[in-house]
This record gives sequence, structure tokens and C-alpha cells, in this order.
Amino acid sequence: MLTIKKAALHHIELLRSLAREIWTTHYPGIITIDQIEYMLDLMYSTETIKKEINSGVIWEIIEKEDEPIGFISVTCTKDGTVKLNKLYIKNTYHGKGFGQRALQHVMNFAKKNNFNRVCLTVNKGNMNAIKAYEKAGFIRTDSVVNDIGGGYVMDDYIYTFTINANR
Repeated sequence: MLTIKKAALHHIELLRSLAREIWTTHYPGIITIDQIEYMLDLMYSTETIKKEINSGVIWEIIEKEDEPIGFISVTCTKDGTVKLNKLYIKNTYHGKGFGQRALQHVMNFAKKNNFNRVCLTVNKGNMNAIKAYEKAGFIRTDSVVNDIGGGYVMDDYIYTFTINANR
């Protein structure tokens, strides 16, 4: 049984712990350990997550039988887009359909709330995620390299899924 529940301020340490576990097992070989640590400090500090939750960014916890196995973060924009900021599942649960179900949850949220599209960025070396997004119907729409400071960049593809009322 997979459940997805909204995260609140009291879940910040859980989110930080999940991020650390997932990033340190998934990203070595895609980006350096130093960049992983830099990005964890940048994007998953208590202050950053608190600020995001307080400003309306939606954070959710993915659970399998009451065990937290991942998380989602989305931002809703005024131009009709749901920006999927983060969708991470523990490596031990990869390949079991949980990521696809979490992604479908985001797409259903967008459709239910009358958004036109879901967009996301994915590291160009994250082949498993790229395959999963393409399997779900996302289309690669751009390629970007963004300086994130500390001598690091995010070298990503942008993917977009257009919401169709008939789906």
C-alpha cells in the first residue's frame, strides 16, 4: 500500500534524513560526493525547507505501509504549470512502480486543479529517471546548465507533460 501525505514543518528532519539517504546512495557516479554534500546543504537545510513550506511549496512524504520511502516537492505557478521540484524514492524501492505511482499522483493533482502542464528538470546522467519520465509521457523540451555556486553546475534536461482533459 502506497500513501502520499502532505508534509508539515514537523516533518523537516524526516525530509532531510530521506534526502541524505537517497542522494548519498543514488547520485555517486552521476555527480561528485563533494557536489552531493554541497547540494544537500543548499537545498535541504532546515531553513530552506521551512522557507519553502511557509511560502506555499508543497512537500509530500511517500510511504509504503507507514514507512517513509521518499518525498515529492512541487510549486504551482500562475502560468498554469506544476513544477515538479523533487521526486525521490529510496534506491531499495526503485523498479517496483512506486516512482511511477508518485509521478501519476503529481499529474493527477495538476489535472484536478486545472493546471496545463507539469514540468521538471533531471540531471542528464540520471538515466533511470529519464527513462521513467519518458515512460510516463514526458517530452524533453530543453537542455540547461545552471550555476549553483561553489564551483558547481546543474546540467539538466527539462521535461514537460501537457495535461490533456481526455486522459
